[in-house]
Amino acid sequence: MLMENMKGIDAQSGDELECENAFEYGRATQLRSRLAGARHAFTTRNVNMDCAAQLDRKASPEVGDLVLARVVAIGHHTKLESPEGRRQQMYVGDEIVVAYGHRYAPDQFEAEVPATQEECHLVAGGGVASSMLAKHARTRNPTRIQPIGLLADWKGNVLNLRRFTKDVESVSARSNACKVVVIVGTSMNAGKTTTAAKLIHGLKRAGLRVGAAKVTGTGSGGDIWSMIDAGARTALDFTDLGHATTAGVPLPQLVEDSLKLVSTVSRENDVAVIEVADGLLQEETAGLLKSRAFASVVDHVVLAAGDAMGAAYGHSWLRQNCLPVSLIAGRVSSSPLSIRETEAATGLKVATLAELSDSELAPSFCFATALRGCGLNSLASYA
Repeated sequence: MLMENMKGIDAQSGDELECENAFEYGRATQLRSRLAGARHAFTTRNVNMDCAAQLDRKASPEVGDLVLARVVAIGHHTKLESPEGRRQQMYVGDEIVVAYGHRYAPDQFEAEVPATQEECHLVAGGGVASSMLAKHARTRNPTRIQPIGLLADWKGNVLNLRRFTKDVESVSARSNACKVVVIVGTSMNAGKTTTAAKLIHGLKRAGLRVGAAKVTGTGSGGDIWSMIDAGARTALDFTDLGHATTAGVPLPQLVEDSLKLVSTVSRENDVAVIEVADGLLQEETAGLLKSRAFASVVDHVVLAAGDAMGAAYGHSWLRQNCLPVSLIAGRVSSSPLSIRETEAATGLKVATLAELSDSELAPSFCFATALRGCGLNSLASYA
C-alpha cells in the first residue's frame, strides 16, 4: 500500500511538473511573439532573442541589461536604429527592446542607469535606456519610455549584453606587422569618423589591407558601416564585446576590451584604423589613452580638431602623455587659414580629406616613424 501511495505521489509530481513546464513554455512563447512585434535597437544586434523566456519586473537594472519598454512620449530621438541600421520611426505606445547604459554626450545628454524600473529616457537612437541628468541647451527633452520588464531566461537570469559577445582575439594575439593608427578628437563632432573613413579609403586604394574598430562611444552602427563602406575588410566596435556605451566602464575592462578589438582587426591586415570617441578630456577617453598597455600598441595618432586652438592644446596633451601624434585632420582642415595657424602652432601637417584619400599620401601617414612626447621616444617614464 505504501509503495502504491508513493507511486501516486511520483505520478502526481510528474504531472505537476509537466503542467508547470507547459505553462512556462506557453509564457515563453507568448513573450517571444511579443518581442517579434517590438522594435529592436542596434545595441541588441548580437543578442539571441530565443534566450528570452520571461520578464523580470522587479529586478534593479544594471548596465547592459535588456529591457522591453513602451514609448510614453516622443522627444529628441524620434527614430530607433535597428540592428540592420534602419531608422525606425517611433510612435507613442510602441514597444521597443533596448539596453540600459550610461550616456556622456556634451552635445546631447548626460544620463545614468536608474536604480529601479521606473520611467526613464531613450538617450541614444542606437537604443540606450537611462535617466537624464543634464542636456545641451539646444537639445530637446529626451524621449520618455516606461520599462515593462527586464528580459530573462528560463532560469530567471536577466539577459545582459555581456552574455552575447563576438569571438575576438586575445590581447597577446596582435600582429606586430600591422600598423595601428588611432584617431582621436578634441571633442565630439571634430571630424573623427570622416577622418577614419577617408584614411581607410586611401589605404585601400593603395592596395593595403585595412581593419577598423571603434573602441569607445555610444552604440550606433553609423561609424562601423562608414568604415566598411570606405574599404575596411574587418570592422568591429565595443557593442561586439557587450557594451551599449562605454561611459562608466571600469578602466581595466575598457583597456582589455579595446586591446582585444585592436588584436582582432589587426589579424591578416596591414593597417588597423582605430577610432576613440569623444574628446581628449572625456574620462574614459583620457584613461584609455594614458594607459601604458594601450599606448604601447599604437604606432601613430591622428588628431581630429575643430579649430587651431583645439589642435594646439590637443597636440600638447598627446605629447605630454607620450603618444605618437603625427598628423592633424578633421574640421580644421576645411579652412586654409586654420590650416596655416594649426601647422604653425603644432609643427605638424594638417591633412585635408583629399589628402587622406590619396593612394600615395595615405600610406605615408601610417608607415613613417612617429616620435613620442615626454622628451623621450619611449614609454620608459610613462606611468
